[in-house]
Amino acid sequence: MIHNCSNSTSPDQCYPFDARGVAKRFRHAAIFGALNALHPGETMSFLNDHDPLPLLAQLNEYFGEGIEISYVSREPGQIAINFTRR
Repeated sequence: MIHNCSNSTSPDQCYPFDARGVAKRFRHAAIFGALNALHPGETMSFLNDHDPLPLLAQLNEYFGEGIEISYVSREPGQIAINFTRR
């Protein structure tokens, strides 16, 4: 499923989240809060400067099948991941 991250009136909304601008000590809490705010079918388009493997493990443990995680880019310094609530 491809999501359009533009500001549209579609029920499948995509919201940007640039973790690079969030202080490291607050990042995980902010990410979990943002994901908990999503409704089923909505996507958070996540940007980061490194591959957040420990975070992904935490998300899988917390959300289980309730979230879809798909990489958009895995270029060094430019990680982009779509998190979609199911």
